[in-house]
Amino acid sequence: DERHRRVDDRSVQVHACHGAARQVDVLREVLTGLLQDDPTLEPRDILVMCPDIESYAPLIQAGFGLADVAEPGTGHPAHGLRVRLADRALSATNPLLTVAATLVELAGGRVTATEVLDLAGAEPVRRRFGFTDDEIARLALWVDQAGIRWGLDAEHRSRYGLDLADNTWWTGLGRILLGVAMAEDDHRAVGDTLPVDGVASGDIDLVGRFGEYVDRLHAFTGRAETASTIAEWTAALGDGVDQLTAVSPRDAWQQAQLDRELARMHDAAGEQHGPGTPLLLADVRNLLEHRLGGRPTRANFRTGTLTVCTMVPMRSVPHRVVCLVGLDDGVFPRAGSTDGDDVLARNPVTGERDVRSEDRQLLLDAILAARETLVITYSGANEHTGAERPPAVPLGELLDALDTTTAQPVRDTVHVRHPLQPFDTRNLAPGVLTGTEPFTFDPAALAAAQAARGPRSPVTALVTGPLPSRPVTDVALADLQAFLAHPVRAFLRSRLDVTAPLEAEETHDHIPISLDALEKWAIGDRILADALRGADPDTSRATERLRGLLPPGLLGDRALTEVIGHVRPLVLGTRELLAGEPRTLDVDIDLGGGRRLTGTVTGIYGNRLVSVSYSSLAAKHRLRSWVDLLALSAGHPDEAWTAHAVGKAKAGPSRALAGPLDHRALDWLRDLVDLYDRGMREPLPLPVKTACAYAEAAATHQDALFRARKAWTTDRFNGNGIPGEDADPAHVQVYGAGAPLDCLLGPPRDDETWNDEPTRLGVYARRLWAPLLDGAEKVGQL
Repeated sequence: DERHRRVDDRSVQVHACHGAARQVDVLREVLTGLLQDDPTLEPRDILVMCPDIESYAPLIQAGFGLADVAEPGTGHPAHGLRVRLADRALSATNPLLTVAATLVELAGGRVTATEVLDLAGAEPVRRRFGFTDDEIARLALWVDQAGIRWGLDAEHRSRYGLDLADNTWWTGLGRILLGVAMAEDDHRAVGDTLPVDGVASGDIDLVGRFGEYVDRLHAFTGRAETASTIAEWTAALGDGVDQLTAVSPRDAWQQAQLDRELARMHDAAGEQHGPGTPLLLADVRNLLEHRLGGRPTRANFRTGTLTVCTMVPMRSVPHRVVCLVGLDDGVFPRAGSTDGDDVLARNPVTGERDVRSEDRQLLLDAILAARETLVITYSGANEHTGAERPPAVPLGELLDALDTTTAQPVRDTVHVRHPLQPFDTRNLAPGVLTGTEPFTFDPAALAAAQAARGPRSPVTALVTGPLPSRPVTDVALADLQAFLAHPVRAFLRSRLDVTAPLEAEETHDHIPISLDALEKWAIGDRILADALRGADPDTSRATERLRGLLPPGLLGDRALTEVIGHVRPLVLGTRELLAGEPRTLDVDIDLGGGRRLTGTVTGIYGNRLVSVSYSSLAAKHRLRSWVDLLALSAGHPDEAWTAHAVGKAKAGPSRALAGPLDHRALDWLRDLVDLYDRGMREPLPLPVKTACAYAEAAATHQDALFRARKAWTTDRFNGNGIPGEDADPAHVQVYGAGAPLDCLLGPPRDDETWNDEPTRLGVYARRLWAPLLDGAEKVGQL
């Protein structure tokens, strides 16, 4: 007779999910449903197995057993289940063993900056040397400033065929240590060592601890290079971990376990091959990996907890519910690698061990161990693209066997494809995925789904209208300069105390071969500043070499030659402007209404205000020079002041010349302060480049909106294009990502007028730039 499957038969369940994390979510819902449907079922009657427990252990710990953390009645019901993870790798439970494995990798590697800093951030190492989170971040900054990339010293580099001491730990650490004793003023160096700037007197202790840490790491690598027997290797590892780590008294078992594992390694190798058998680094790595890897341990079945273990022999103990997690195609059956020392594996014959065949047997054993319910999950779709993925071959064969066992196909009922998100409405609609009840038990998913189906809240502007005016206070010249350089950013920082998110600083591990535009600019800016101070050019070149930020050899010479080729015209073109000794002047200007503008103006030569930049002459440089000129002209009207802003250009240096100014300087300065007051109440539609492009086009009767849109909008059809001001982080916070120029083109308010300009952008752009474009400033080649 043909066998027929009951409609409500859920004894076999196969769930296709989007990735490992979603598999654990689905497993949690399935187990919660089984426990609710059958009051006689207990967690001890459930066994969860997976091919790689280390990959799923953090996910399972996050999904189960959180009753002590979550508030009662608010979390998932599965948070009340106690879970025991068996067969964990020793290195996953004992951080000292993790440090030992890391030291072996460092001994055979390049000892990169990232590896050393990551090891310094390990908990036992931090405890030994007292490193805090802030200190780790400071060390990373010093490592970057010192130009440390990889290699302990030139001798260590020589094994890679590179006889170069630059960018090594020896050279970079010397720079950091010298930074404690002296600053980099006037390019002072001791021999070939240039001090690192920014090492404060309060950091002396940190520098000492970091130097001791690197020295002990160097000592271990030295012992590892000479170690050749198991006795020497275990002694080096034991001493290295002891010198680099420390544990609390309650974690003393970690040190005892490390000593025990090293002793077992020594005894095992000595019994088989003798204590004097030569061992290479690869042998020690494999031996340590074997000792510290996952291994079958006491699983403590049926102790009242939900047991999670790996798929190994003798684990398929009969349970009422057996769950197999992670049977992904390409992961299961597990592919074993052939050991190069295994002579039998070169010519395998029938009857020898086959990892894939053993995994198929383990799957069969697990299936037979299920007394009532078998639950299988696998990655049936890519979590990023959503593309469907086939089940593993043994799992596909199981589904085929189920089809042939019953008269009707069961794939559509046994095999369930789950949506990507846990708050998808299909998880909450009765009978859509499985059975007649909603699939999920997660109250957070229900709340999220209800919110998703409810009315959408409109995205409102960060600031819907002008904020109340602040109390009338004096204005600092530096604050006015910062506002005009970036009005929106100044509003966020000064009025709302909000900053744009910063990109994470990346630790570089490669020796520089070429320089990007920003790195060239930093070098050029330093060399230009040296040249303007009258420093010796050869000294500047040598200093840049000692920083360790240039490519080695001729590559660095070529980069320096290119940069100096741009610096030389700037120096020659401004030689007459910079004649005499530079001076500074304080300004204290009465703006009226009880307000004053105070500050200090620098870069004054005679009656000339000179600012020279390695950058191309941009709108922000012109505005900065213009504001300083207004402050000097209004604060010291007895002299005829001129301002010279000089920048780099393809055809030679370009200059913006302004002044001398008449009595209107004070009125223009008051107008800028009024813009500042308005900009401290709301984000003004006044992006610097866009406003300059609009004002210049309007002054010459061109299409101002076209020019402004070109400056504002990022060219998204050309990945190598220069980002527009719409991509600025501060503008993204206020206007949104990829906001069009129309967000700046609203109609002017009653108190915002300028020569019948129809948009707010036009009003503020013309108001800011009109004095300069009407003849107060001239821009051209120097």
